[in-house]
Amino acid sequence: MARYTGAVCRLCRRSGEKLMLKGGRCFTSKCAMDKRGKPPGQQPTQRRRISDRAVQLREKQKARYTYGILERQFKRFFAKAEKQSGITGENLLVLLEMRLDNVVYRLGFADSRAQARQLVRHGHIILNGHKTDIPSCLVKEGDTINWKPENTKSEYYQQLVQTIEAKSVSGWLSLDRQNIIGRVLSLPTPDDIDAKFDGKSIVEFYSR
Repeated sequence: MARYTGAVCRLCRRSGEKLMLKGGRCFTSKCAMDKRGKPPGQQPTQRRRISDRAVQLREKQKARYTYGILERQFKRFFAKAEKQSGITGENLLVLLEMRLDNVVYRLGFADSRAQARQLVRHGHIILNGHKTDIPSCLVKEGDTINWKPENTKSEYYQQLVQTIEAKSVSGWLSLDRQNIIGRVLSLPTPDDIDAKFDGKSIVEFYSR
């Protein structure tokens, strides 16, 4: 599975805002955006006007960075969003949110999407009673997500039981905190998602 292996803090600095790629570290004084808020690389000596195309590219890259997706896979999601009825930008956002690794993150099973992806890849997550190790798998309304019973004795799971009470869950999901079982109640709406990018700009980027 292809994935970005570089320093993720550079991605936040390049985007100009926190994308919460390192979980709890982003809330501490160790956050690179708080230490070095400027983009990586040599800084220009003069301020230049940012073109519309550059703004569109930045929004598209922010979406990719947020969900940890490479360009080829992101274009497939966009093509699927275009074929659906409704607003393409909103369709794209909903599709990205319905990825299994994102749902695991939204349920509080992981502190970041990268960590959630690793949990799925390592076979810790059960989807509708079956082990699923594909992070990009799209969940549906009524699906249940829980921990693999054989792995509930792990140190990570024991820590999760203690910390999950303090975590909030999106309104389109429900969580049985006692048994660590999540359920997809409905499809997310744009209002349910705290998107850090503009879907309309992404549509304009691919429309050229």
